[in-house]
Amino acid sequence: MQTAETPWHLWTIGAISLLWNAVGVVDFVMTQTKNQAYMGQFTPEQLEYFYGFPRWVVIAWGVATGGSVLGSALLLLRRRFTVQINLVVLVAMGLTFVHNFVLSDGFTIMGGVGPAIFTAVIVLVGVLLFAYARAMAKRGVLR
Repeated sequence: MQTAETPWHLWTIGAISLLWNAVGVVDFVMTQTKNQAYMGQFTPEQLEYFYGFPRWVVIAWGVATGGSVLGSALLLLRRRFTVQINLVVLVAMGLTFVHNFVLSDGFTIMGGVGPAIFTAVIVLVGVLLFAYARAMAKRGVLR
């Protein structure tokens, strides 16, 4: 099968998404390592909340953040597997957010509407990246 020419926007979206997703990985690593300089921005109640996540939530969060960077890298490498990786990322995000906003009191602990809107933006970006990867795969840009 012949690969279609790579459109300019793939490089732009791939690079921007890689940077965006790298921020998520930094957040995950800093939280998991309990980096004091980074975690000093949170209240004691928020720290207790983060450090009390069940193991399955930490795993889902790690899959979502690490997978998102992998998905962006695979997009830049024009690999079809980015579609499946981005789908796994969406499932992992969903599990994390169900815990944070349904099974626990994350909405209140994290400060209400502002963090909830930011979470919605994260999910929206994930959905858009999945849709974009699918579109590029269908157009034959990814191999």
